[in-house]
Amino acid sequence: MNLCIVGTGYVGLVSAACFAEMGNDVCCVDINPTIVENLRQGKIHIYEPGLDELVKRNVAEGRLRFTTKVSEGMENALFVFITVGTPPREDGSCDLSFVYQVARDIGSSMTDYKIVVDKSTVPVGTADEVRKFIGEELKKRGETIEFDVVSNPEFLKEGDAINDFFKPDRVVVGTDNVRTGELLKALYAPYARSREKVIVMNVRSAEMTKYAANCMLATKISFINEVANICEKVGADVREVRMGIGSDHRIGYQFIYPGMGYGGSCFPKDVKALIDTARQYKFEPQLLASVDDVNKRQKHTLTKKIEAYFEPQGGLKGKTLALWGLAFKANTDDVREASAFELIKDVTAKGMKVVAFDPVAGPNTREQFKDNNLLTVVDEQYAALEGADCLAVVTEWNQFRNPDFGRIKKMIKEPLIFDGRNLYSPQLLADLGMVYFCIGRPAPKI
Repeated sequence: MNLCIVGTGYVGLVSAACFAEMGNDVCCVDINPTIVENLRQGKIHIYEPGLDELVKRNVAEGRLRFTTKVSEGMENALFVFITVGTPPREDGSCDLSFVYQVARDIGSSMTDYKIVVDKSTVPVGTADEVRKFIGEELKKRGETIEFDVVSNPEFLKEGDAINDFFKPDRVVVGTDNVRTGELLKALYAPYARSREKVIVMNVRSAEMTKYAANCMLATKISFINEVANICEKVGADVREVRMGIGSDHRIGYQFIYPGMGYGGSCFPKDVKALIDTARQYKFEPQLLASVDDVNKRQKHTLTKKIEAYFEPQGGLKGKTLALWGLAFKANTDDVREASAFELIKDVTAKGMKVVAFDPVAGPNTREQFKDNNLLTVVDEQYAALEGADCLAVVTEWNQFRNPDFGRIKKMIKEPLIFDGRNLYSPQLLADLGMVYFCIGRPAPKI
């Protein structure tokens, strides 16, 4: 099939490469000529394991191409996917200006029947607006070309997106047109060979499904973080509690790992967006508002532990924190809403220096904090420890899971670790003579 994908961000580029890998002819559109030229050469601008090779192979084999013009991308396409960003505004609502501009571009360029697919994460009712904008542009041209607008939300995990695309749990398609639904089933058939995975529903239900899914997962994270905080107060161990509740199949073990809160491009934005949507309809979403509030508080939990420890020593000013992990999660360079960033802001505001390392998110962090003279980002894991007063671990990269504790102990001024992801055994570190603070677990005495 012939596809046009407008937007070469995370969702757009992953989708384009994965569709092309299955033999489809895909043309990707981006308004940035530098990005387009780099992609034509197989150079990608985002980090996702396996994506680099996938893009290079399909560009070389002629199934994947790139342009700056929507009209060129649409020329032979039946499906036109909208995968541009929907960044949050300060009030929590989604900025849909990019989506609506693409809709106008489609309406001003289309010459034959198209299936316009909203794959960007958009609030309920957006498909109706996209349909309206396309229709307005066609009317300006005096054209009456048939088209459909479909909701097809993505459910990709950063760090494992290619596997998610090739082996999806489900493919949600929102449409009231039976023919269009069948065409989407045919498009996704190669990814659902073992069983039927395409779930067809009405458009607004599909739009709502995306938000409901992410808000459910965010709720589980805030719940276990709330439990972890209570565990610290009452002397319980959240790891043991997690095992006890996760064994109940109605709850499960996924997304009940305590830590420093959720981040990234999806959960924070989508929780806020659904809260905003509910309030537009005069409904107060108390649970979702609490999920958001708990997450905001959790981002500062390690800060409080660090401050409390150094308070008897005169506070944080003049101290140095070694920091491992900057991305919001492992296997990505995405630093949007990263918990590490809140920690950096908190401690540097109190005069503490930070020397940080991340396997891939260093350049993005340098750009974000280019005006913060108290932050240094280094390119080697143990280089961050030199002369530091303590170590904080914030992202669960594999290489942080079993480090050389002897080397750590020798390099930092105090044998002191603050673990925001509960990666280590409190008993092991106690046996090594190290002071260890984590989330929701009592630390054995040395």
